[in-house]
Amino acid sequence: MSHTIRRVEYFYVTVRDEPGQAYELLSQLRRLGVNLLAFTAVPLGPDATQLTLFPEDAHKLREAAIAARLEYNGPHRALLIQGDDELGALERIHARLAGANVNVYASSGVADGRGHFGYVIYVRPEEHERAVRALDV
Repeated sequence: MSHTIRRVEYFYVTVRDEPGQAYELLSQLRRLGVNLLAFTAVPLGPDATQLTLFPEDAHKLREAAIAARLEYNGPHRALLIQGDDELGALERIHARLAGANVNVYASSGVADGRGHFGYVIYVRPEEHERAVRALDV
């Protein structure tokens, strides 16, 4: 199995739960030159949505947020795994983490339909370095 695992930082932005909110933020980030490695959106009750941004360059996102007067929460740490999509790929990753007594409290992944996958793993801050060691990052 061929894959890469890297440390990533992510930031939360809370927006009104209305059409176009994610589009406006993503457009603003593009104009400011911020490239994203991953992006998620989840509801925070009936009136708000939490957008999670995984920038390629966290420093550039922080500078862009200041320029755009964007309120954000972060940085927080996660692990981004990208690799060949094959049977058991995620199982092997979780086996190594479980063997190191690391709890994955959230994750999100997708296969691209062409033989590759991307997977974001969230672990508690106090377990982050143990996860890094378990996965040989």
